[in-house]
Amino acid sequence: MDRRRFLLLTAIAGASAIVVGATARVVNAATSSAEAVRKALHIPGPRSKVAVPAGAELDVPGISSLFTPNKSFYRVDTALTVPSIDPGTWRLVIDGMVEKRVELSFDDLVKMGLDEYAITLTCVSNEVGGNLVGNAKWTGVPVRDILRMARPKKGADMVLSRSVDGFTASTPLSSLTDDNLDAILAVTMNGVPLPLEHGFPVRMVVPGLYGYVSATKWLTELKVTTFAKDQAYWTPRGYSAQAPIKLSSRVDTPKIGKPVAAGRVPVAGVAWAQSVGIERVEVRVDDGAWMPAKLSTPINEDTWVQWMLEWDATPGVHYVEVRAFDKKGRMQEEKRTPIAPNGSTGWQRSLISVS
Repeated sequence: MDRRRFLLLTAIAGASAIVVGATARVVNAATSSAEAVRKALHIPGPRSKVAVPAGAELDVPGISSLFTPNKSFYRVDTALTVPSIDPGTWRLVIDGMVEKRVELSFDDLVKMGLDEYAITLTCVSNEVGGNLVGNAKWTGVPVRDILRMARPKKGADMVLSRSVDGFTASTPLSSLTDDNLDAILAVTMNGVPLPLEHGFPVRMVVPGLYGYVSATKWLTELKVTTFAKDQAYWTPRGYSAQAPIKLSSRVDTPKIGKPVAAGRVPVAGVAWAQSVGIERVEVRVDDGAWMPAKLSTPINEDTWVQWMLEWDATPGVHYVEVRAFDKKGRMQEEKRTPIAPNGSTGWQRSLISVS
């Protein structure tokens, strides 16, 4: 390489670094500003709060907490940078196959009245035994109340929700208008305004559906349409257009790779079957007889439950396996399947070393 070319490339690299650095500073400044707005935002308290019954949380070291802290809640989305949205200028448009196009401001939404809901969210990318699942208290407004304002037309069967970053999700219209299903537009998470990375100022939360077909963050539009007419972001990328969350269970403790001492060892974790509820959880060791686990008292059918079994652990290496049953008598699918096209299945089987 001659000296002239070397100097040219060096100059280009330096200019690129300046641009990248300047862009990063702009993004950081916007994020800091949005975070300041979020922290200063006053959102009225909910008219109703989640009732947590006695026994809803088991006292077992290492088990997932009943409600997942915001900082620990999984994040999966398509945003390259977290959007910075001013709730003062935010607007939600409800259009498509509707009798009346509706546009709402953040104040319009909040003035409709807020209620608190406990809902477990799951990502379709969650592997068997994975951590892409979390449970939180959400404050918001039922989507059915908002759609009722626009009056969906006959023949519509899907709502295409759109994020400010262009992401879209296809949700069955029936899931959003069902009086027995608490599909909401959420504005708070665990008692505080939605964190920026979790959709501030408004996101969708729909129990019983994987996030990629329901949990749109940084929401800007609800388009009433049909599955035949519109496709969401992940559909042409190999995922199903409709994706109910599958009955699942997980072992939280003992953790793989962390030996335990022989004796009484609590085997514990969580299980979920949204919109139906968990009936029982069973555990077996080394392919032996299935043993019933103790369950926590459920908050509702849309949240996970904790489970625990006291195991008389003997020295050696053991396999611990778990499966769940829902309140309709259905057993968790045993066969292992991948996450695509609509969620993984299989019983978690953990290798535990006992000293």
